[in-house]
Amino acid sequence: MVKQKISVTINEEIVSLVENMLNDGKFRNRSHVIEYSLKKFIGDKKCNHN
Repeated sequence: MVKQKISVTINEEIVSLVENMLNDGKFRNRSHVIEYSLKKFIGDKKCNHN
C-alpha cells in the first residue's frame, strides 16, 4: 500500500492521548496510532450509515 505524508495541527490534549496510546506499547509510532484511529472512526461511520 502506497502511503502519503500529510501534516495536521491538533489540540495538545489529543497529542497527549496519542502519546499515552503509544506508551502502552500496542503501536509502533504516532502515525500508526492515528491511522488506526481514523480507520476505526471511518469504519464506525460506514456502519452507522447502513
